[in-house]
Amino acid sequence: MTDILEKILAVKAREVELAKSKVGLQTLKKQAIAQTPACGFARALRVKMEAGLPAVIAEVKKASPSKGVICENFRPVETGLDYEAHGAACLSVLTDREFFMGANETFEAVRKRVQIPMLRKDFLIDPYQVYESRAMGADAVLVIMRALSDQKASELTACAVELGMDVLVETHDEEEIARALKLPGTPMIGINNRNLRTFETSIRQTLELKRLIPQDRLFVTESGILSRQDVHCLREAGVGAFLVGEAFMRESSPGAALQHLFGDF
Repeated sequence: MTDILEKILAVKAREVELAKSKVGLQTLKKQAIAQTPACGFARALRVKMEAGLPAVIAEVKKASPSKGVICENFRPVETGLDYEAHGAACLSVLTDREFFMGANETFEAVRKRVQIPMLRKDFLIDPYQVYESRAMGADAVLVIMRALSDQKASELTACAVELGMDVLVETHDEEEIARALKLPGTPMIGINNRNLRTFETSIRQTLELKRLIPQDRLFVTESGILSRQDVHCLREAGVGAFLVGEAFMRESSPGAALQHLFGDF
């Protein structure tokens, strides 16, 4: 585990305990169950792919530990609507406050305005956060294998599936893919193109590891997709679903950037 990930998880553990002291688990469970049922996140991706189109999970993201502030003029609701208008299949919204300048309130504000399915992107370590995600209106959550034991990853995945959410399981190497494929609920498998030691990105990560993903799993490539050449290489390799944030968020119109990057593919 990398130093930055260790720091994030330590902070996250404190955040979860603080959240529990403010809103008890039983109260949160009631809020989660009372929510409108989750939209089909994975289904929305499959609809695009079955139509022969790239299925884009467009990310609403202000900053990252490696790049600092990515978007100075951060307008999350407008960005979400812009993505939706330009053909995004789904949204991913960062809620980590300390390292990514996200917030639960940001997610909820976007959720109120857009119709397409939304992934809550954060570092989940406790089932409490899964219930919290559903209570916020999330249709899917992220489970990061690098951050979790097999038992904990299975627990979080099962909890999300029970609540009707889809799960995107993030992996970085062969070992993590093998672990992810054992999880319940046939989750989506993501390959993150970021090297967690250097934080550099390369789509070669996806090109080398994609062969390990069974055909019946929905596969998503994440991070480091910056050019039409990247998209071309990945499409040629049979990749159908993409999670992209930074390449869009650096532009004045993230939606137009999405259309430019993926148009005609």
